[in-house]
Amino acid sequence: MSQAADFTEIRYERPAEPVARIVLARPDKRNAQDMKMLYQLNKAFDRAAQDDTVKVIILSADGPHFSSGHDLSDFGSQVGEHGAPITGGGGFARPGPEGYMAREEEIYLGFCWRWRNLPKPTIAQVQGKVIAGGLMLVWPCDLVIASEDAEFSDPVVAFGVNGHEFFVHAWELGHRKAKELLFTGDSIGALEAKELGMVNQVVPRDQLEAFTLQMAQKIAKRPSVGLRFAKMSVNQSLEAQGMWTAVQSAFNLHHVAHAHNWVLHGRVVDPAGADIVRREAKAGRKSQETTPALPPADQ
Repeated sequence: MSQAADFTEIRYERPAEPVARIVLARPDKRNAQDMKMLYQLNKAFDRAAQDDTVKVIILSADGPHFSSGHDLSDFGSQVGEHGAPITGGGGFARPGPEGYMAREEEIYLGFCWRWRNLPKPTIAQVQGKVIAGGLMLVWPCDLVIASEDAEFSDPVVAFGVNGHEFFVHAWELGHRKAKELLFTGDSIGALEAKELGMVNQVVPRDQLEAFTLQMAQKIAKRPSVGLRFAKMSVNQSLEAQGMWTAVQSAFNLHHVAHAHNWVLHGRVVDPAGADIVRREAKAGRKSQETTPALPPADQ
């Protein structure tokens, strides 16, 4: 049964008891995230978290790709247009880097950390491309089930920034693979992501939805209090390693980079990066698989 009220860019579904499923529903935009979608996602996560008949939450997406990342045409949207601020901050309309940092602290860092700490198990059901901001929807989830064709990348160093705003790369990939991903902009396939520990299970595309729902129902057989405390225990283990401090530090550097780009280019990202990211995203892993392992000797 679908509960579509209040949602235009996502769907909220109850595919089985006691499971809720939130579906990104902008397939024509490759599920690029504008501010409206992010506030609707947050509202849907809140609905599922506060519904005592829901024990597990699935996040999935329509279309061939999970998410192409942030909607770069949506920079003009203002905090407050699609919902009241949720992080307790302000200053969104202030000029210069101060206002822009407050905006991203709300809709990117604030949302991601909030979703990461929801009191119920969450499962990302992932297919196709997951680019930059797409990872910011996947990584807050507790489990990741990927189809065989899934590929993951964060190519935004080409924009002159350090990576996307929810910077948990070293925890998700290990520090050396995180650096390779960021330095090269290359993508990681589903099987490699599983080997790295970022993905739990890899299944054929036509089995993805059924497998994920079956996993959710299996988890839901456990007592909610046990699930809640198990999640808290693992999350707090990561926090004891300094995760939250590191995420905030990287976010601050991200905004030093935005300010740098504004001085040099008159915008928050290097405009040349957009062409690079689009070209490499279109090429995908096929080009990587045919590229020699070493550069030519004259480079």
